[in-house]
Amino acid sequence: MIGIKDKEDLEQIRLISKEQFNTLYQISKTLNSAVYESALINDTIDLVIKVINAERGLVVKYDETTKKFTIVAARNIQQETIEDISVFSSGILQKVIESKSPCLYHDVQSDPNVSQFESIQLHNIKSIIGVPVIRNDKIWGVILADSRLNRKEFTDENLIFLDFFSNLVSLALDKIIQLSELLDENLILKNLIESQKSIPELIGESPAMKNLAALIHKVAKTDATVLLLGESGTGKELVAKAIHKLSTRTDKPYLAQFCGSIPDTLLESELFGYKKGAFTGANTDKKGLFEVANNGTFFLDEIADISIALQAKLLRVLQNKEIIRLGDTQVIKIDVRVITATNKDLKQLSSEGKFREDLFYRLNVFPIKLPPLRERRGDIPLLTKYFVEKFSDKNIQVSLQAMKILEGYSWPGNVRQLENVLQRALILCDSNKLQPEHIVIEEESDDVDFNGTLREFEKLLLKKRLKEFDGNRTSTAKSLGVSVRWVQLKLKEMGEEL
Repeated sequence: MIGIKDKEDLEQIRLISKEQFNTLYQISKTLNSAVYESALINDTIDLVIKVINAERGLVVKYDETTKKFTIVAARNIQQETIEDISVFSSGILQKVIESKSPCLYHDVQSDPNVSQFESIQLHNIKSIIGVPVIRNDKIWGVILADSRLNRKEFTDENLIFLDFFSNLVSLALDKIIQLSELLDENLILKNLIESQKSIPELIGESPAMKNLAALIHKVAKTDATVLLLGESGTGKELVAKAIHKLSTRTDKPYLAQFCGSIPDTLLESELFGYKKGAFTGANTDKKGLFEVANNGTFFLDEIADISIALQAKLLRVLQNKEIIRLGDTQVIKIDVRVITATNKDLKQLSSEGKFREDLFYRLNVFPIKLPPLRERRGDIPLLTKYFVEKFSDKNIQVSLQAMKILEGYSWPGNVRQLENVLQRALILCDSNKLQPEHIVIEEESDDVDFNGTLREFEKLLLKKRLKEFDGNRTSTAKSLGVSVRWVQLKLKEMGEEL
């Protein structure tokens, strides 16, 4: 279990004390239950400091490309967390990396090989012990303990103990990294399946759709933050997916999160993840969706619904490209392209103090307004054909009368509403042709949350009343409090003969 490779290793482990052996056993149980890299160390570093009589302990991860170290865990003898890596000796860390072997210095200030390191003199460090953490024959990081006293306890026995601790960490890393990769892959695949479910391709030949396609192509190749604006049902997530597919991140993760009607704390834990013990039920560390989407694209739908507190954290993501998990203090760097969407007026909300103005301008780098279906009626036949083929394996035709109803309706629920109406129509249809009686549209009440113009609302209301009075213009005019002449003029404006 502890990486004993040969007889010499077996002889070495006999050199450590009973206390150290028991500590290794306790550490092995803790590491075996860890499911995240930082948790791998946090619960064990205090034990290491105590058993080798150090003042401080440090575990760092090493990036071979940038040649930089990142703190995984750093603690002192009072069991306090240390967040500044500069208070440790970077020279000794680099020496362990270069030698790929353990090092032990009883009095570093008088040792000519290392006394020249500025950090040793600056922080008055006297004794240091350090070992590399090897994974797949490469250095994953370094474990280091030091003291500002001349610790004679920093002995070869301590070095053997720390080396075995390093082996345990390496073994646990294999399990944790593989599990983390599997969890990330599972989440990405689930999100991919969900995002493809019931979402048509960009369909339409109208000028509005051609303009939309042109904007998507222009912005896709950049890393600009995109804000999608439009009514519900216009296909904002579809556009977000199209931007991702056409971008240089196309082979990286694409994740989507709906932000509306989700409790603030739940949404925050989903986006940023959490540390074990951050709240009741947080039994293990959990990655947030921003971490999982690293190097890819993250789509946040209904962004206007998030709280002011959560808006501040999102602003940090956009400004600094970093997150902090719930219950943690460690900053995690990420590289995620953010696409957001809303059907509300963010500028108006910001002027009312309901949405952060600085966040609005961060999100509004490249706004794209999606046209409602009533502004691209010429696309209704194409969409109808697509949905009929999608929901039926038969060769179903749509009668002229049925198509006239579909093209004449204002579709306040947009493409999503059209999709639902056609799915219902195909269930009702017993022949190979959709007829007017199969088109059942649930009329909206007069107090509907209508997002269109006054002219569009006039048309919607007029058509509804005409239908209620079986096309009788006199009765329709009376119910609206207008003249029959007004009804006739409006119908002429709309190019309708009802």
